[in-house]
Amino acid sequence: MARLNTKVCVVTGAGRGIGAAIAEAFVREGATVVVTDKDEAAARAVATRIGCETRQLDVASEADWSAQEQAWPQIDVLVNNAGVTGFEDSMAPQDPERASLEDWRSVHRINLDGTFLGCRYGIRAMRGRGAGSIINISSRSGMIGVPAAAAYASSKAAIRNHTKTVALHCAQEGLAIRCNSIHPAAILTPMWEPMLGDGPDREDRMAALVADTPMRRFGTTEEVASLAVLLASDEAAYMTGTELTIDGGLLAGSAASPTRD
Repeated sequence: MARLNTKVCVVTGAGRGIGAAIAEAFVREGATVVVTDKDEAAARAVATRIGCETRQLDVASEADWSAQEQAWPQIDVLVNNAGVTGFEDSMAPQDPERASLEDWRSVHRINLDGTFLGCRYGIRAMRGRGAGSIINISSRSGMIGVPAAAAYASSKAAIRNHTKTVALHCAQEGLAIRCNSIHPAAILTPMWEPMLGDGPDREDRMAALVADTPMRRFGTTEEVASLAVLLASDEAAYMTGTELTIDGGLLAGSAASPTRD
């Protein structure tokens, strides 16, 4: 039997990258999936390819979440995946000294406010059945300092903490609604394309970008999706408030090598 058979699952930011891979993995496991994204065309393309429904959803918009609640008032799984780094539209400084307040707020509005609104919707949409799974996509950057991306790191750290708060709240309410976070790092998604390019040295660039990763490679969106399937399934019924890191060993420390300290 498929691991997510009969479950209704909503995935945000599913128009590409990790969100699209999660939506596809959920469909393979028998779930009814709603692909949502601010980019309606991207969401529709994914939904058409994998055979599921789609909705336009700006996670920073309370009105959009209200519309989502009316369309899907009862669900089993919510993946809060939508997020930004702050570098999508410009290469303006994002460090603690030179980042603008506008850029800081923009990143937090999508990453953190979007997760807060999503969790609120998820709890309400799962309360009727008294059970469900909320999965928040944080980052390794939410567990360490990142001087060049202060807002991004701050927002992902807050997602990590809010996940635990939601988990405890649901448990105290007597609900079997679980909330867990996934912390990816060095996952090969479209956000890396500007640094990789299309030239003959692409493979060398890829190797250089993951040189400090003990496993010496990028992770794949499918590998992140596998963790999401686990957390969405009944196999993880006793897991809540926890964090799963998928980073090729980065947080474990330097790789053992006679040529490295």
